[in-house]
This record gives sequence, structure tokens and C-alpha cells, in this order.
Amino acid sequence: MGEILALVEARLRTALGEPDARAAVTFLGTDRIEVLRFVDGDVVRYATLGMSAQPMADPTAALADPVKGPRAELVLSVRAGLADTDKVLRGLAVLAASPQVEGLIVAPGASLDLGEPLWPGAPFSSVLVAESGGLVEDLELDEPMEPVRFLPLLPMTHNEAAWKRVRGAQELQERWLSHGTDLRDPLRTSVALD
Repeated sequence: MGEILALVEARLRTALGEPDARAAVTFLGTDRIEVLRFVDGDVVRYATLGMSAQPMADPTAALADPVKGPRAELVLSVRAGLADTDKVLRGLAVLAASPQVEGLIVAPGASLDLGEPLWPGAPFSSVLVAESGGLVEDLELDEPMEPVRFLPLLPMTHNEAAWKRVRGAQELQERWLSHGTDLRDPLRTSVALD
């Protein structure tokens, strides 16, 4: 487990630089989750470290496989200085612990909801999980382990989350794209959903 997390942290440092802050959260019955903060000009990136230590298991499986199964870490990018986004650290750790706590498999297209604002005054309580491979390349592990995927999180307003449940992740992403939505703006309003 420690070896995998060392490789994951090395991949994050290669892609995002040196973290300028880190926080650790441990929930009862789960492994420790860290959240690293990277500053890149006017963008702050938060990345989890610890979610990939164990593969995510199918909640319907009688026994969780300790080796096989998808592995992931979460990455959130926001514009710096517009909101107190550092308060997102605990929320990200909660989302990263959800596979252990709730038996979820976090995959692209999924919605994750905290049930409270991502940070104080945020118009978002949920995120859309996007495809990996962009900002941070997937990390290949020795067979039979699956690669660690670094999944970007796209904050969704309440209305966007409801629209996504009806229309799907692809349509919401197309809507954002066609309207030129700045998904890194921590204060943005909902995209037009007519």
C-alpha cells in the first residue's frame, strides 16, 4: 500500500509540481486520506492521496479482491483568491473515502454529493467525475493491478446536478462547453439549462 502511494505522490509531483500544503483526514474504519494543494499561477489544484491504496470493490461482490479492481485519486482545480476554497480539503477527503465507507466505485460520469457546500458560500455541493488522462497521466501498476486514474472533479450547482440526473453527464458537459462555462470559477452560477 505504501509503495503504491509513494508512486502516486511522485506522479502528482511530476505533473503538478511541489505541493505547498497538505492535510490528512482519517475516518473511523478507513485508511488515512491526504489532500495535497498545488498552486499554479492563478489556479489552485487539490489532489487526494490515499484513495488508490486499495482497489475499489463492487458493492455486490461477496468478497472484495485485495489486488484487482479500479484505483483512483481525485483532482479539483479552481481559480485562486476568489473564495475560501481551502475549506474543501475535508470534503475531498470524504469523497475519496467513499469507496471504503460506502462501497462505491468512483468512475467517469458519476456524481458525488457532499450534502453541504464544497467550501463556505460555494454554490456547489456535488461534483461530476470527469475522464482521467488529461492533467495527470494514469499510473500503470504491476499486473494484475489496474492503473491508478487521476479523476478530475467538476463542481456542479444543484440545478446542474438535477439536470445531469435526467439528461446524463455527456449532455451536461456539452452544455458547459457550448456556453463557454469556466468550470474553475469557484463563484460561477449555473449554466443555462433550457
